[in-house]
Amino acid sequence: MPDQDDSPGQTVLPSEPQDALEMGSDIDAMRIALVVLAVIGTTLMLQFAQPVLIPVVVAILISYVLGPAVTSMHKRGIPRLIGSFIVIALLCGGIGFGVYTLTDEALAIVDNVPTAARRLAARFESRSGEPEGALEKVQEAAQEVERAAEEASQPRPVGRGVTRVQVVEPAFAARDYLWAGGRGLLGFLGQFAMVLFLVYFLLVTGDLFKRKLVKIAGPTLTKKKITVQIMDEINKQISGFLRVQVFTSACVAAATAATLWWFGVQQYIVWGLLAGVFNSIPYMGPLIVTAALGVVTFMQFDDVVKTVSVCGVTLAITSLEGWLLTPALMSRASQMNPVAIFVGLLFWSWVWGVMGTILAVPMLMTLKAVCDRVEDLQPIGELLGE
Repeated sequence: MPDQDDSPGQTVLPSEPQDALEMGSDIDAMRIALVVLAVIGTTLMLQFAQPVLIPVVVAILISYVLGPAVTSMHKRGIPRLIGSFIVIALLCGGIGFGVYTLTDEALAIVDNVPTAARRLAARFESRSGEPEGALEKVQEAAQEVERAAEEASQPRPVGRGVTRVQVVEPAFAARDYLWAGGRGLLGFLGQFAMVLFLVYFLLVTGDLFKRKLVKIAGPTLTKKKITVQIMDEINKQISGFLRVQVFTSACVAAATAATLWWFGVQQYIVWGLLAGVFNSIPYMGPLIVTAALGVVTFMQFDDVVKTVSVCGVTLAITSLEGWLLTPALMSRASQMNPVAIFVGLLFWSWVWGVMGTILAVPMLMTLKAVCDRVEDLQPIGELLGE
């Protein structure tokens, strides 16, 4: 009797498609694993190379802002070597003049910190006669825990003839603090000088790197033209975003300083500049400045209504800038998804600390501009955009 598999009505399906499907799933899993490893390796590299990468990123962003001025002077016959030097000299002169002018006001803010602390302590002491609240109960519980810990850690009695020795560290060593502060200042000045040199070289070279990238893009003229178009669009988008950011921060600084002057707040110029600088940090920057101004205003006037008014007006200035001015000045292609901005802010703050918080939005904007123009990276640009 013939086998059922050998009967003419039966067909045997080949196993090649199933094997191909399993191989394809294995390849996809391998790709995902490689992507995850690449992301982890890149993150570790960003953290390890932080002292090198942060000055480079800052220099590139500053060159994007100052580049149009050098290009404009070059079109009028001034060599890029001289134009770059003039721009850098004006930048250093402006920073030096600002530091020299505002040093007294900044020191006055520092001098007012002990006075504010004493006033806060006196205000809390004045409330000590009131009925005991939750805070006082928590403090008493903490004191009881500390007392129990001290009793448990009492030294055990030693035998006869044994001398107990206790090493007492000095409570305050001014030399150590001065040395640490001096090293930090010298390190900052050294990095600032390196950033200025790198900005100068970037401004002098101009479109040198663009020409090199076009040269290595491919042998055909079509690929070279596409590369030029992509780089021009990226440069235009990033430059426009940075100019809008600088302009809006200057507007916020001027409006905040004028508002604080009208309310009679001391050191209003310094606080206005801080509001402009922190305006580049989305969400967190305006809240930090508003909270600090609330404390300063309350310590100066001891008036809750005036404090709330100052905080409300300063927060309204940054809110109107974010809702009206920036969207009106920025193109649709440059606008980003708020969720992507917040996630990027958390990531770069974790990787680079305070500098990562300040540089998060410009770097995200740069990444979006590149992804929008590179075909393989367009899904990432779509995620970052609105």
